[in-house]
Amino acid sequence: MRRQIQEVINDEVNPFVANHGGHIELIDFLDKNVYIEMSGGCQGCAASSATLQQGIERILREHFGDEINEIIDVTDHSQGDDPYYEDDGATMF
Repeated sequence: MRRQIQEVINDEVNPFVANHGGHIELIDFLDKNVYIEMSGGCQGCAASSATLQQGIERILREHFGDEINEIIDVTDHSQGDDPYYEDDGATMF
């Protein structure tokens, strides 16, 4: 299953996000959950949540349906050359 997910990411997801300088990497497939990491233009991008939900998740669900529970972004969006999300040390509760 991991190999099949990686093929879809390579063939369909990465060309989609490459238009904005992004890249998606499959980190793991465990207990029907897909763990991905965003890099390039996707890391720290304000639209990364939308890309995950409306792009990556939509594409993977079209191919794998109920074989996938969740698509989980493990990216540290506060890192990178120009992150949108910056860690100011404040805790929000």
